[in-house]
Formats: sequence, structure tokens, C-alpha cells
Amino acid sequence: MRVLVVAATDGELSSFHNTPAHGHTLDVLVTGVGMVATAAHVSRALALTRYDIALNLGVCGAFDRSLALGTVVHVASDSLPELGVQDGPTFIPAHLVGLVPADATPFAGGRLLNHAPPSSTILAGLPQVAGITVNTVHGEDEAIAAVVARVSPQVESMEGAAFMYACLIAGVPFAQIRAVSNYVERRNRAAWQLGPAIEALGQTASALITQLQVR
Repeated sequence: MRVLVVAATDGELSSFHNTPAHGHTLDVLVTGVGMVATAAHVSRALALTRYDIALNLGVCGAFDRSLALGTVVHVASDSLPELGVQDGPTFIPAHLVGLVPADATPFAGGRLLNHAPPSSTILAGLPQVAGITVNTVHGEDEAIAAVVARVSPQVESMEGAAFMYACLIAGVPFAQIRAVSNYVERRNRAAWQLGPAIEALGQTASALITQLQVR
């Protein structure tokens, strides 16, 4: 089985490197930070090589405080909450003004959904969460409250939806797996648990590799 492992930064893969392939071919792609870089590099990789499965590994911030720092989650639903128009103080999502039909491929109700993730008890055992993908991570109370009221996200990243979009367009089974490194709040790096999150992410991803099967 050929597996594409995608991360925004090499640091997010630091505890995954040297993972045994267990008979698979593992290709690692470090895209750089952000949805534009991720969309471009993942789309190119999927166009050049036929992969059986693609995995997006990374850290995330959590809006949901029931997710302890270091928790590894499966982001099964993601969206682009900045895609739309501003009308005075009101933000209107793109699908509500007709720019992007809510169910136009690969969207479903304005979201990107993973209906058929790889078969694995490891993956099935992870908390399944709804994410958002943003260009600017949230760090201001009013903006955080507004996005929570509008789309009820549990986690956020800067790459996840772009990865999912590319995989859905290419028809490649995939999973977006992230570890919670911090809570979404006013920027407070002292409270982050980046090292433990990356360690937990690597351990989970390594265990997942041993179980991967194509549905």
C-alpha cells in the first residue's frame, strides 16, 4: 500500500520519523504552513502518483475545552469560515450568497466531510471532531466568540480543509489526524503543550500505519 503522509512543518513529524513502514510505501510531504501551500503541494502529489491512502498529521488549537491538551483527534469535518463576504459588521458565508453552492463538489452543506476514512480501530477510537481551517489563527475574544456562534468548531488549523479538499477531488481515502497543542484564546505560548502533543501525534500515527487497510 502506498501512503502519502502530509504535514505543514517538519517539526510536526518529529516523533513520526523513523516509523517502520510495516510493508507499506510511505511518502512524506512537508507542504509549508497555510492552506494555499497545502492545496498546491497535495494536489500536485496526488496528480503525479496514485496513493491508496493520504494522512494529514499536525497540531491544532481547540475551542472545545473538554479536549485535554495532547489529545489526538480525527478531524472528520472541516470548513473554511473566512470564505464569504463582509456586509458591515455581518459576515455572510460564500454558499449563502451564491458564490459556492453549499453542495457543490466536494462540499456537503458547506462543509468538507470524510464519509469513508481508512479502516482502523486506532482511527475509530479517536475523538471525531469538527474543524475549521483559517488563514489567521484566532486570538481575540470577540472574534473567537463570533466564529464559535457561527460554525461551532471544536478545533482549528491552517491546513486541514485544503488537504481534505484535494483528497476528495482526487478520490483518495484520507484522514486528518491532529493533536491539541493549545486552546484557542488570546495568544499564550506559555500554556501550550506543543512537545507532548507532537509526541502523542507520532505515537498514534505510527500505530495507525500498522493497521491501514483500503476499504
